[in-house]
Amino acid sequence: MTDLAEATAAVTYGSPRLRELIEHIAQGALGRDERDELPFEAIDAVRRARLGAIRLPVAQGGGASLVELYKLFIELGAADSNVAHILRSHFGVVENLLRGTGPGAARWLEHVARGELIGSAATELGAKAGATDFPYETTITRTPDGQRLNGTKHYTTGSLYMDWLLVSATGVDGEKTQLILPGDRPGVHRPNDWDGFGQRFTGSGTVTFEDVAIHPEDYFGTDASAGDALPYPATFFHIQLNAMIAGILRRVASDAVEQVHRRTRAFYHANADTPADDPIVQYSVGLLHSQAFAAEALVLTAGAALQEAYAAHGTPEEAELSLRAALLNAKAKVVIDELANRATSELFDVGGGSLVRRGAHLDRHWRNIRAIAAHNPKTLKAVVVGRHALHGTPPPNQGFF
Repeated sequence: MTDLAEATAAVTYGSPRLRELIEHIAQGALGRDERDELPFEAIDAVRRARLGAIRLPVAQGGGASLVELYKLFIELGAADSNVAHILRSHFGVVENLLRGTGPGAARWLEHVARGELIGSAATELGAKAGATDFPYETTITRTPDGQRLNGTKHYTTGSLYMDWLLVSATGVDGEKTQLILPGDRPGVHRPNDWDGFGQRFTGSGTVTFEDVAIHPEDYFGTDASAGDALPYPATFFHIQLNAMIAGILRRVASDAVEQVHRRTRAFYHANADTPADDPIVQYSVGLLHSQAFAAEALVLTAGAALQEAYAAHGTPEEAELSLRAALLNAKAKVVIDELANRATSELFDVGGGSLVRRGAHLDRHWRNIRAIAAHNPKTLKAVVVGRHALHGTPPPNQGFF
């Protein structure tokens, strides 16, 4: 692999350096799963390559379109879905910065251009998921030593690896506000306490702030928890989730081929002497590849729709285009979840007992897909699609949809 530490230019979409980076991440994925190893080295490689700047303008080292970003998430999902998920909040923050959210957007885009990663710490368990009308329990107070931040955030995916954290809090006068803080500031505690059976290395647990000093330059702006006037941000995040699942399906399909070629013994009642020549096995492999293709096509269709909304930002057409993208993504979610959960079980049809051995690590595909899909059930997405079709009811406009 090229020494990314010595590279001066940011990695760009479609470049050989990007391919090398993704291959490097993929090569370490099984070992990390075997050793329960957090992917700090992989994220350091991402940081050195300045991958987090890929959506920025060309002049700042980026140039990738929104569709290309989702293609990247598919590729990262195939390489190591944990790494893809770790970067999810960063790219969400960047997308909001590109759309002009917050008075300090230009300043923080410069940080991103240097390869720095910005995560998010917003969710609190005391509020209904997706609610926007609650006071944050994470609070800034005045003290004799200056302002201090205290509180705990949950489901802070990727925060363990980030240079900066975007934090939603209740300000000193009771207002909602946002801060961007260094992840290593004294009093910021980022334990590795995520205990999910899937996406185990994403750092999706808690971040606790204990008497963290707050300075004027830490303030990013008024909290945006009430949501964008349009469903763009929520849709952006959820196409990412679908893209990661599509990436895992791509890996499932390639793993099926690899497992079949490794086998020399056919089933005793097989229709051929070798597994690769058995038409039943061929069918199973072909089905998996078809399912992976369908998932990717659905993701990129929704991504292209959201790209149209991005291009229309600030125009009268933006609202309608954002709604269309949200609905397309909801439809994609319903189908992709069905395909994905079926495919990760059907993978085992291509082999015998050896495929269920822990050393094969094939169970990780179902575990990871199930964890990603749980962000909200496909049943709720289907209901929203049905209500829109029947009554024209728009989908919810919140980060959890």
